[in-house]
Amino acid sequence: MVYIVGLLAAVLLVLTLVVLNRMSVFTKGFAAGAGSDKPGVANKINGALLPIVFFGGSLAGVWSFIESAPKFLPASASEHGVHTDTMFWWFMAIVTVAFFLTSALLFVFAFRYQYDPKRRATFYPDNHRLELAWTVIPAVVMAIMVFMGWRVWRDITQEAPADAYVVEVTGKQFNWIARYPGVDDNKLGSYNYKLIDATNEVGIDMSDEASFDDVVSSTLYIPKGVPVLLKIRARDVLHSVFLPHLRVKMDAVPGMPTKFWFKATKSTDEMKAETNDPNFEYRLNCTEICGPGHFSMKMNVVVLEEDEFKAWLKSQKSFLAMNTGYLERVPARLKAKAMKYAGEAEEAPAEEAAPADSTASAAGAAASLR
Repeated sequence: MVYIVGLLAAVLLVLTLVVLNRMSVFTKGFAAGAGSDKPGVANKINGALLPIVFFGGSLAGVWSFIESAPKFLPASASEHGVHTDTMFWWFMAIVTVAFFLTSALLFVFAFRYQYDPKRRATFYPDNHRLELAWTVIPAVVMAIMVFMGWRVWRDITQEAPADAYVVEVTGKQFNWIARYPGVDDNKLGSYNYKLIDATNEVGIDMSDEASFDDVVSSTLYIPKGVPVLLKIRARDVLHSVFLPHLRVKMDAVPGMPTKFWFKATKSTDEMKAETNDPNFEYRLNCTEICGPGHFSMKMNVVVLEEDEFKAWLKSQKSFLAMNTGYLERVPARLKAKAMKYAGEAEEAPAEEAAPADSTASAAGAAASLR
């Protein structure tokens, strides 16, 4: 390693000496030509290259855009995604027009006013109208763009509709965990990071009766055509939820839950038919570098018709039913209700236990007589 560092240092030293030598030659040549009114061959060549570079670069940019267009973001499969894409392309059009306009002016002026010993420069110490124009116009355009973007962002981060399905996604190194409220209600139970263990990976709090029917899944299932409120959490470090087809992008921050609501418009089966790909899958990716396993942090997403989603959710066992040992953490007053969701038999009612008590009493009385 020491030899490599030494070799690199020697190469750097040689390059430094070469650059200094070239600068010295350039400085001497510049000093020798001072006061000369001859434009020189290099100046004419540079002037001739300006329009060539401009038109060549413009054609290359247009070609690159056309060739890359099929590899841009996939077709939108959410209601708000259509508006987001429309806004994005409007902004791209505005920026592209501004880029080509300013670039054209830059190249034209540089070519038109290249060095000419017969021309004397005209200086404008100030031009208030010009300064006002190039300040106010971009400011107004930018303000409109920011306002349009804010409106779209506000619509998808404000309170979700009352009938939205609630789904929670928790990120941890290096996978995602989905949690659903059960079929009896649309309310997720409480959670507490202190309750996290190898089985209860999201810290479901069994002292909250709303947790009894919560369902945990390693695949994210989403109903089509209805609002979905995606509650987002991180268990350890910063992650980021990205659903490219559904145009969902939101950071998962430890200790600071975030949310995003949307409405899917195409089921997985419809996307398979549209893309002519029987292996098509929606995917949830992490787009925040979160550690050495970040590259593998992804989750399969399945978009179902609403009735199919309801049937799937109804067929799932609750976390408590899958892990009945957590009944020990349920308060005594809620034990009977928890046992119902856990699939265990409830305690016998008092009226059914009475005959047994009577039999026991009779047996005890007979024993005392003997």
